[in-house]
Amino acid sequence: MKLLNNILFAHSYFLRFDPKQWALGQPYPPLGTLHAASLMRENGFEVSLFDTMFAKSSDEVTPQLEKLHPDFFAVYDDGFNYLTKMCLTNMREAAFEMCRLAKAKGCKVIVCSSDAADRYEKYVDAGADFVIIGEGEMTLLELVQAIQNSVTDYSAICGLAFMEDGRIVRTPARPVLKGLDSLPLPAWDLVDLAPYRQSWLKHAGYFSLNMGTTRGCPFKCNWCAKPIYGNRYNSRSPENVVAEIKMLKERFQMDHIWFCDDIFGLKPGWVTEFARLMKQEDIKVRFKIQSRADLLQDDGLVEALARSGCENAWIGAESGSQKILDAMDKGITVDQIYTSTRLMKKHGIKPSFFIQFGYPGEVKDDIEQTIKMINELLPYEIGISVSYPLPGTVFYERVKADLKTKTNWTDSDEMALMFRNTFPPSYYKQLHRYVHQNYHRHLAKNSMATWLKKPFQTDLRQVRKALSVFYHAPATLLEKMKLQKLEKAL
Repeated sequence: MKLLNNILFAHSYFLRFDPKQWALGQPYPPLGTLHAASLMRENGFEVSLFDTMFAKSSDEVTPQLEKLHPDFFAVYDDGFNYLTKMCLTNMREAAFEMCRLAKAKGCKVIVCSSDAADRYEKYVDAGADFVIIGEGEMTLLELVQAIQNSVTDYSAICGLAFMEDGRIVRTPARPVLKGLDSLPLPAWDLVDLAPYRQSWLKHAGYFSLNMGTTRGCPFKCNWCAKPIYGNRYNSRSPENVVAEIKMLKERFQMDHIWFCDDIFGLKPGWVTEFARLMKQEDIKVRFKIQSRADLLQDDGLVEALARSGCENAWIGAESGSQKILDAMDKGITVDQIYTSTRLMKKHGIKPSFFIQFGYPGEVKDDIEQTIKMINELLPYEIGISVSYPLPGTVFYERVKADLKTKTNWTDSDEMALMFRNTFPPSYYKQLHRYVHQNYHRHLAKNSMATWLKKPFQTDLRQVRKALSVFYHAPATLLEKMKLQKLEKAL
């Protein structure tokens, strides 16, 4: 009897299906997929990858299915990337189609993704034999080994959903992995990095790769879904992380790293030891992280981050209103946002803000406080969204009665408010445009002030930014007038 040993991996993020991200041109390889493939290969399986990132349609998987004749087809999404956590409907439909195509070729179809964890019934209906719920590597390994051994009772495998006797069975949850250093490094050889490099160089002027140093987040923000890695926080050792950075630098000569952890360096002493090892190994690479305002209050910690190569830190500022932060169970204060931002700037780290409008209970005064905070702190970048309800969250339960048929965006730029709030969806779309223009106007004004104060120490890029005030000032006024018109119509 033929040993079922061949796994074709794919993921469901198609860059072309997300116009905003396609235009941005800064794609990252599917890190979670590469982790899973690496573990399976270490355990004796033949693995290959259909990388959907630059594909034009889901049926491009067909030639690989026909060439490789895989026993297993695994749609295994990158659980580290927020774009996959958003569960965009464009990507869901593409995943369904790949499942159907693989099923028609006789594959055992397995899906592991944030969206599938929340909607496993839909994926089973679309052709998935199994849906992995939660952290997937060990569940996948146990599952395919069981199928290899002709096991037909899967009830002992934790973290699964599947059809049995005409009904969907869900097994108990799988505990999260603690010893992350025991996992092999991602199977980087499976992905063609050339188009990634070309896209980055064209759109950003440098080449960035992604790495994960931790899994999970222990904080309780009530709008944040954690269907893959949960609330437990586990970390790789600084030594293990530095070894991977060294390997990536030698093999791929990247210029920059995105540490895609929910929270970077939370474990006490981790950042200090990481900075020491980076210096000891003489590794110089720029990187960006995601953190929290309350974790960046110590001068020594922020200095160590800067010393190790951190040039940009994104924090979930979310709102300049303490009332809204408390309603979100964010666990931070507005004062901490100000303190952390100033500390980062002091040490040469560029602070960037995630901003969220439209949380239930937000009124005009809360919005104005958020705009005031952005104008005063002038972060390096801002990412603005409207509150987005994800299954499994307290926030989702509060608003699900309003969601009706629409529960997900089509792509990451849709920006549709899907529940009733103080203002209608059209208002928040216009607010997004106004806040962005107003933010760039203030950046331009700040550059103009610096230029006038130190005319001989200002480079051409700063001069251009300063002169952009003559565009952003009238543009801001126009967007504000549109916003006020919508307010008056309410």
